[in-house]
Amino acid sequence: MKRKFIVVAAAFSITAMALAGCSGGSTGTDDETTGGAGGTSEAGGLVSIITPALENPFFKAEADAAAAKAEELGYETSVASHDDDPNKQSELIDAAISKDAVAIILDNAGADASIGPIQKAKDAGIPVFLIDREINETGIATAQIVANNAQGAAAVAESFVAALPDGGNYILLTGKESDTNAGVRATAFESVVSQYPNLVQVAKETANWSQDEAFTKVETLLQRDSNIQGIIASNDTMALGAVAAVEAAGLLDQIKIVGFDGSPDAVQAIKDGKLVATGLQPAVKISELAVEQADLFITTGKTGAEEKQALDCVVIDASNADKYTSFALTE
Repeated sequence: MKRKFIVVAAAFSITAMALAGCSGGSTGTDDETTGGAGGTSEAGGLVSIITPALENPFFKAEADAAAAKAEELGYETSVASHDDDPNKQSELIDAAISKDAVAIILDNAGADASIGPIQKAKDAGIPVFLIDREINETGIATAQIVANNAQGAAAVAESFVAALPDGGNYILLTGKESDTNAGVRATAFESVVSQYPNLVQVAKETANWSQDEAFTKVETLLQRDSNIQGIIASNDTMALGAVAAVEAAGLLDQIKIVGFDGSPDAVQAIKDGKLVATGLQPAVKISELAVEQADLFITTGKTGAEEKQALDCVVIDASNADKYTSFALTE
């Protein structure tokens, strides 16, 4: 069977690329009014960093990287988690406003639910730099810097296809419906795998980015029908939940599993032969880039980049897992 494999470029330079085909119309550059007041002041002041739960190694890595870069550039930092709760996110943004933060670095709690709070910060003169997740609006955040989820998910899907040359039945685990990344990844996965008629999707379930929920969903599906050859999980947390359920069912030799994020535990599972591949998101580079652009905006009134930016992902599998560091690959 002919296979069309995607060449994956690991764009880990801090030069951000414009994300083609993003929703919300034209993006414009920082010469337009896309954030807070901006100016030509000196560096310094509070940078507020807000992410989902820090128990997740991906979110901890991006928060730690943002804080380290901001402190290196002369800023004070505060780090907090909204736990994917839009109400808690609003409270944290209100707190940043009350503390006169000079910038907010935000991995948001919903593509629609986050628009109002970000607008409130902008109205208060505080530029917001989104990382990892976009919102369904442009012209409010100063920057929206994400991994190229469509490219990365498509590349992981090609690895999944290669691992199942004889085809088979597979399960797709998706993320939170409120997260734009969940839809983008699922669409990219399906667009690749659907080209191979011998691979049949027999279930599509959301596990809401949760390891425990993924374990329960996969356990139930396997009890219903164990004739499964593959599982695609839209993040590594769910992939590891799937691995645990498959291992408990004694089917690790039968079922090939892929994930997405490039977490340390997922890479270890690849080394252990339990996971086929994951898509490495450059979380550290994205966070550092957001802080660097925040510094430029605070000190010059410009970021030097368009609002919507994307960095390519790279597939990690058995061939390069030994080169992995925390959400990055060594040369």
